Amino acid sequence: MGGTEHLSVRREGATLILTLDRPEARNALSLPMLVGLYDGWVAADEDDAVRSVVLTGAGGAFCAGMDLKALAGGGMVGEEYRDRLKADPDLHWKAMLRHHRPRKPVVAAVEGACVAGGTEILQGTDIRVAGESATFGLFEVKRGLFPIGGSTVRLQRQIPRTHALEMLLTGRPYTAAEAAAVGLIGHVVPDGTALERALAIAERINACGPLAVEAVKASVYETADLTEADGLAAELRRGWPVFDTADAKEGARAFAEKRPPVYRRA
Repeated sequence: MGGTEHLSVRREGATLILTLDRPEARNALSLPMLVGLYDGWVAADEDDAVRSVVLTGAGGAFCAGMDLKALAGGGMVGEEYRDRLKADPDLHWKAMLRHHRPRKPVVAAVEGACVAGGTEILQGTDIRVAGESATFGLFEVKRGLFPIGGSTVRLQRQIPRTHALEMLLTGRPYTAAEAAAVGLIGHVVPDGTALERALAIAERINACGPLAVEAVKASVYETADLTEADGLAAELRRGWPVFDTADAKEGARAFAEKRPPVYRRA
């Protein structure tokens, strides 16, 4: 599969791999990249053969945030990309997972810099793996800017508030070990192996019932801000229909027959 300028897209089994591909700029976000990301999320949602997505970066970096040089110079290249943004002014927020949540699980594979907008996109992913030399941080306040990709809302819900405020208000870099200690990422692996570990996690997800996986993900996010009673009621609404699917019956049969299940999204 191809992708767009500054973003490459390929399939590995049932996993769609989206690679931020501007290594000369440490994969800083460009308008072509944002358009490609949005199209990638939509493609994953619409393709039933895709069961998971891995988001990573090329050239030893994840994402260094927005391309401030291009912004200062009056915009980013490509009239066709500007036309896409005019047609959907919310497209860039959807691309950064601020205003869009993919149905399929998204695993982030981070090497090198994952800062500013990179850390903001990271907060929209579900499972996060990083090389031990990766760096994280929200540097916007150091530039007199605001981390408007969702961080003042999401970060305090994903890590303890004291750590969220320190990250937001100091603009300092965090090592992978520090990011793991506060809960921003889940795995720290040797440099150069983040994608390998992310794909292994994705493969485990792919082996599960896709309807069950998508319902579980939806339930986790739907119930995050509900009371326990309301959350449990919402969980039943999401969960009971899964038991009536052919996939659920196939899972039980496969267990009894001691064989891998063959799920058909039915």
